[in-house]
Amino acid sequence: MSQIFPFHGMLYDQAIVGSIKDVVAPPYDIIDAAGQQRLHDRHPHNIIRMELGLDQTGDTPSHNRYTRAAATLHTWIKDGVLKRDTQPAVYYHTIEYSPPYSAPNAPRKILRGFLALAKLEALDSGHIYPHENTRAAAKTDRLNLIEACRANFSPIWSLYSDPAGSMIQLLETETKNTPAHYDFQDDAGCRECLWAVTDEAVLKHMRDLMQNKPLFIADGHHRYETALNYQKLRRQQTNASAGLQPYDSVLMLLTPLEDPGLTVLPTHRVATTALPPADQIKQTLSEVFDFQEFPFTPSIQTQIRQQFLAALRTEGNNVPVFGLARQGDNTYITLTLKPAYRPSSQASPRAKLDVSLLQQLIVTKLCPTQPEQEAILYTKDDHEALDWVAKGTGTGAFLLNATKVSEVQAVAAAGERMPHKSTYFYPKPLTGLVLNVMET
Repeated sequence: MSQIFPFHGMLYDQAIVGSIKDVVAPPYDIIDAAGQQRLHDRHPHNIIRMELGLDQTGDTPSHNRYTRAAATLHTWIKDGVLKRDTQPAVYYHTIEYSPPYSAPNAPRKILRGFLALAKLEALDSGHIYPHENTRAAAKTDRLNLIEACRANFSPIWSLYSDPAGSMIQLLETETKNTPAHYDFQDDAGCRECLWAVTDEAVLKHMRDLMQNKPLFIADGHHRYETALNYQKLRRQQTNASAGLQPYDSVLMLLTPLEDPGLTVLPTHRVATTALPPADQIKQTLSEVFDFQEFPFTPSIQTQIRQQFLAALRTEGNNVPVFGLARQGDNTYITLTLKPAYRPSSQASPRAKLDVSLLQQLIVTKLCPTQPEQEAILYTKDDHEALDWVAKGTGTGAFLLNATKVSEVQAVAAAGERMPHKSTYFYPKPLTGLVLNVMET
């Protein structure tokens, strides 16, 4: 069903740039303005100059951050800063990391996957499944960039099912006792390793193994839809003959759904507009939820918070459970959905999600207007959500458990899209490890 291809990756020459750590960047959509400037200042060859360049006074349609990115790319290739591999390859990639917000002594995990080109398929083709909605402004920005540079600087992260682990076993066997091309610790403390796999027999075996596997987009929906838009644009411009063209595929990191190194974080909601008093909240929600209260005083707040979060996680393994903290109240509350209101087995995969239930049964009741919902803040961190409420940044925190990978798969396979800010897959693949330069 899906088709993957080895490719001639474009990589940094470390003899020129020094440490690869100084020239890579996180995905563009999690970089704030301060981080953008910091990466620009960090190294003259940091990938940020192409992936997320700075706007300048006097920019015009013919001279702007997109045209500067294209000029930078061509200069770096000409100067040897970036060099294209002579042999087509897939790139085995591992990321060893400590799960965010875990205990200090928690064991580290290793995410395993590989970078390759994937043939572009329509999102209704049954080959590639999205699970999130996209926004027009982000797609316009990415289309401007790819049209100017004709390159993929960062991979779309997709998942495939491989219960036997055949693909990763193949790659690990091929790279065993071989020094990694990259082996470094990134800013988040992750150990990043990358190997180029070029053996033709191995590459053919990989392509054969992947042919019957649908792909589920974990991260990069805007970039995937942008790649489709770019493909359409280039077909109109070139009237190309039959056969795959460079713009018919896109750079992906492909990871098994079953990989124990895969982490999905919850995305908590924090209201910033006025919420009803606690008694009124209970009255509004008591028909649907059972409440358990965790009252605290300042001296025992830390201990009680841990008990509250432990209850949220433990009970949430079996039934939908949510956490609530309201500004000014010295009580944490878990809300367990009563059996009569739990989705039936016939309900759609989307309707069964905790994040859907939270939105429908809690958020819309306590923040009923569109402006109130648009003022909601989001965070992956339990303690940040609760601290925002304690410090007055927010008026109330709605905590939930992480969406399971199997739930994402079910929603995508059913042709549905998840609610906004439903999943945060971790760890995010870096930008700049390997570039797919389609045309120079």
